[in-house]
Amino acid sequence: MTNYIKLPAILLLADGTVYHGKAAGKIGTTTGEICFNTGMTGYQEIFTDPSYFGQIMVTTNAHIGNYGISSEEIESGDIKIAGLVCKNFNIAYSRKMADESIQDYFQEENIVGISDVDTRSLVRHIRDKGAMNAIISSEILDVEELKKKLAEVPSMDGLELSSQVSTKEPYYYGKEDGEHRIAVLDLGVKKNILRNFDHRDVYAKVFPAKTTFKEMEEWKPDGYFISNGPGDPAAMPYAVETVKEILEADKPLFGICLGHQLLALANDVRTRKMFNGHRGLNHPVKNIILDHCEVTSQNHGFGVVEEDIRKSDKVEITHVNLNDNSIEGIRVKGKNAFSVQYHPESSPGPHDSRYLFDQFVDVMKKD
Repeated sequence: MTNYIKLPAILLLADGTVYHGKAAGKIGTTTGEICFNTGMTGYQEIFTDPSYFGQIMVTTNAHIGNYGISSEEIESGDIKIAGLVCKNFNIAYSRKMADESIQDYFQEENIVGISDVDTRSLVRHIRDKGAMNAIISSEILDVEELKKKLAEVPSMDGLELSSQVSTKEPYYYGKEDGEHRIAVLDLGVKKNILRNFDHRDVYAKVFPAKTTFKEMEEWKPDGYFISNGPGDPAAMPYAVETVKEILEADKPLFGICLGHQLLALANDVRTRKMFNGHRGLNHPVKNIILDHCEVTSQNHGFGVVEEDIRKSDKVEITHVNLNDNSIEGIRVKGKNAFSVQYHPESSPGPHDSRYLFDQFVDVMKKD
């Protein structure tokens, strides 16, 4: 474990609020939209989730790093968060399965963080004031200079980020002789989503974000999957057009998170930037088709506009969030196309919603 001396660091929010703490990870400066996750575990999966690209993560759990870092517990090739804010940054760890400390991991991945912050106060502030940009620095301790740098950071509203985290070349996942083949439009797909398909004997070909429907169709898949990912869905007309073409061809389609928002946009349902997103492992959602509740893992800062769905003749509601009544699932009338806002692969999180992968496989069998 690397010798580590805690140096001072500053967190500055766009509204001028300042928090003082200690440097965590690489010494440096980072910016992004600040958000918080209420999960008690799974920090490594959170760090590597492409949907968090461009965001500074506040963890509400008091201890981060206490069970170390394992190479088996990643959702993408590297850390995707822009920075970390936590209470206790635990360099010492106590799990035999771990490969290294969180400090060594962050230094290798060039991630800047701040610890020893009153995260309870910070989360209450963000909850009340809403999403905003922030800057962390352990090299610049002049607040006025940090304000100038922060003023140059663009808002997440209107940003297209998926093409920055998507694969650059197509690749395959699963067993080539699988019972079904799916084309995955990679907008920031998590590895555990692909694992869930593999476990159901589905062979996937993963395509870059801006791949056309015509290119994917040449592989002759049985169905299409539109993945999760970062950024504003309304800034992705290329992906909306692809989804429209999949629907016009009447192909089975399943979308998760960003994929859910894009399916909505393809059916003339608008999306919106949320005041505060949903990020955690215990969000209750009601499946109104089956009339049961499931505890879900969530990570999104955008959502679909409820009024548009309720008056739509193209889509119908399948799932509703029981905390705020936001729309968490839809299906397209007359099509084998459906989506959910949350993460049924649940890594981390409960496995209540993994039936949705089975549902998609069943749709492909019937098609």
